[in-house]
Amino acid sequence: MITAINITFVHYHFWSDTAMKFSLEHPVFGIVSELVSDMNVTAYVIGGYVRDLLLNRPSKDIDIVVVGSGIDLARAVAKKIGKKGRITVYRNFGTALLRVDDLDVEFVGARRESYQSESRKPSVEDGTLEDDQNRRDFTINSLGVSLNKESFGELLDPFDGMSDLKRKIIRTPLDPDITFSDDPLRMMRAIRFATQLGFEIEEQSLKSISQNRARIEIISKERIIDELNKIVMADKPSTGFYLLEKTGLLALVFPELDWLKGVAVIDNLRHKDNFRHTLAVLDQLSQRTDKLWLRWGAIMHDIAKPATRKYIKGHGWTFHGHEFLGSKWVPDIFRRLHLPMGASMKYVQKLVLLHLRPISLVEEEVTDSAVRRLLFEAGDDIDDLMLLCEADITSKNDEKVKQFLANFQLVRQKLKEIEEKDAVRNFQPPVDGALIMKTFNIGPCREVGIIKNTIKEAILEGTIRNEFNEAFDLMLRKGKELGFNASESQ
Repeated sequence: MITAINITFVHYHFWSDTAMKFSLEHPVFGIVSELVSDMNVTAYVIGGYVRDLLLNRPSKDIDIVVVGSGIDLARAVAKKIGKKGRITVYRNFGTALLRVDDLDVEFVGARRESYQSESRKPSVEDGTLEDDQNRRDFTINSLGVSLNKESFGELLDPFDGMSDLKRKIIRTPLDPDITFSDDPLRMMRAIRFATQLGFEIEEQSLKSISQNRARIEIISKERIIDELNKIVMADKPSTGFYLLEKTGLLALVFPELDWLKGVAVIDNLRHKDNFRHTLAVLDQLSQRTDKLWLRWGAIMHDIAKPATRKYIKGHGWTFHGHEFLGSKWVPDIFRRLHLPMGASMKYVQKLVLLHLRPISLVEEEVTDSAVRRLLFEAGDDIDDLMLLCEADITSKNDEKVKQFLANFQLVRQKLKEIEEKDAVRNFQPPVDGALIMKTFNIGPCREVGIIKNTIKEAILEGTIRNEFNEAFDLMLRKGKELGFNASESQ
């Protein structure tokens, strides 16, 4: 059995001239070292794996750059490992992926890249190790560790990435205008890394993102949303969205969120900046859940406020119906961003539609009927909805926040009591359309729907219990009222 990776630092001098060396104890590194010597090639671990080692972050993806054939070396390593290694070759890209236990080890030949203005896909040719490190996106991703016997474990740091790690800086190794223009996805990656790692983007690199932001238009929506989702899943996702807004990228990739910015003032009455509020809600929610689509619910919960904003003399600012309009926008936004259009979209749509409902229960007397309706409409997503609503409290008034949270606890207790008593979460009325048609010997018609809705409303209002006999009796009464008589077989 191949053991887990064990890395130690022989020398760890950020600022001295002393060579830094890693002790790489996973067997795959030793196997590579033996083979490159026999095959007369050189190999290096480069990129995110080295960065994450230095940051003590877990990583299961290893990139090995070979000055020679990456595919040939991968095959030789796989043969040496035996059944524990599973190899997949991508000949068109000159790469091979070796899966060892729970590790993904990718082998690629060192290469030189050149770009055309209309595409982020480069022309690729064999290159030197220096060429390969020059094409990397950021200095902290250009760090390498030698796997060659004579220099095994030595750190290669051509762009002073170690200093940038210590200073927590995202910086391009070459001219940022060239780096970002060649591959505009790197602009999103810079913001994503800054968000995930808690780093700052170096001044010239940040300025270059703003200057080259229009180039993002050549990037596929799939690649953009992949980076955006990683930002959403960061510990503090607002960092990424503020950077996207500052650089002008947000208006290009997610304009509806950008529209939330700003504050209007009339008669000395102002409404809050809904962009900042949304990001505050997202951050608060992210402290309590790692559910991607629940976080997206926070992002979109007020998305239609700019379209529904009105000032009413004597009453102030209103956003009536923003939850209904926002829920209608969700499918179009998901479609344009290339987010999944199935259950995930419907889940977010439901959260947007219902996000004011628990708040309204806090602000007025909590009736059993209102709680039943919320349970019925929210179904199994009621707990997620409550998390979103609690995160939606962003007041600076601590006493007000405490009071709202205390009220929400009362709502939660009421939800629990009603569910235990009436079992209305996701309930289906005890009498269905088939029984109605059979009882009254009728076919599908509008009246069947009227009877079904009457039974559902009666259960939600609490005028009958959620059980068959009471629902059946109401069906007979409503049917008679509509001019139907039960068939004699009943």
